[in-house]
Amino acid sequence: MIKSKMPASGHILVIRFSSLGDVAMTIPVVKEFLEQNPNVKIIFLSRGKFKPLFDGIENLEFYSAELDGKHKGFFGLRKLYKELKNKEITAVADLHNVLRTKILRAFFYSGTKEIAALDKGREERKALLRKERKIRKPIKSMPERYADVFRDLGFRLQLSHQLPENHSVKKENAIGIAPFAMYEGKMYPAEKMRSVVLEIAEAGTKVYLFGGKNEAEELENWETLNRNIISVAGKLSFSEELELIRKLKLMVSMDSANMHLASLAGTRVISIWGNTHPFMGFLGYGQSYDDVVQDETLTQRPTSVFGKESKNTERTNYFSNISPELITSRILAVLNR
Repeated sequence: MIKSKMPASGHILVIRFSSLGDVAMTIPVVKEFLEQNPNVKIIFLSRGKFKPLFDGIENLEFYSAELDGKHKGFFGLRKLYKELKNKEITAVADLHNVLRTKILRAFFYSGTKEIAALDKGREERKALLRKERKIRKPIKSMPERYADVFRDLGFRLQLSHQLPENHSVKKENAIGIAPFAMYEGKMYPAEKMRSVVLEIAEAGTKVYLFGGKNEAEELENWETLNRNIISVAGKLSFSEELELIRKLKLMVSMDSANMHLASLAGTRVISIWGNTHPFMGFLGYGQSYDDVVQDETLTQRPTSVFGKESKNTERTNYFSNISPELITSRILAVLNR
């Protein structure tokens, strides 16, 4: 419940573990919170590999959780709590609300700390996923759900839902394409995407290919198709990747972490959706629904929150009606504005 008296200052522990995309989605919310509450400081607790995403954020200290090392398990979390309790924390904002974070919250309950946790909207998600009596309408976005946690602590927070401005950045005649996703149901077929990449490159626009180290070999093969195709898969740090994305005219991505990295970089994204759906609240921060590419005739969508499907889900080709020509035309429409 939101408190009637607004706190003027504080030192908030903000917790979010999980995947790159989930953590990246918290950052615009945290930045706008700190801008609107300049007397507040944040300790952001997450996995150490995500630290570069938070570089340069004023009034924020990143604290690394070694969840596969010294902070593993119940006693590891107890050790983590003991490390944090000397940080003069006045409130805890749990932006994850899973077993690990519930245990940490329980440790902090022993003090006089204000604590608030994420409402994941499980019932609304179920209504969007079920086969019978499916309610196909947008539910509250994840950034607004994150913002609600700070509001529940008694702070004011009004989200802009705007991309950061990049007026000082000189844009390259280039786009980025991130053709992969963690789950098959979220990933546009590689052969079709390869056609998109080649057509854009042949039209004279440089195409940077983004992916992980395990995808580097395939994307290096795509490089041989045209000299305008350049793979950066597995070659850049988070900071370098963000800097490159910032210079792009456009990013093309699945419902994946790259969409959220582009939002951090202030770059427009054409996003391609399969078994997931923007109605679930995971569209990139500041991105437009008008730039979503999906098969609107598949009214059984979404069939998954994050892309993983149950064994009982009927196998569906979510991309059969999305041609490479359609995606190419959407890209060229942006480039030719």
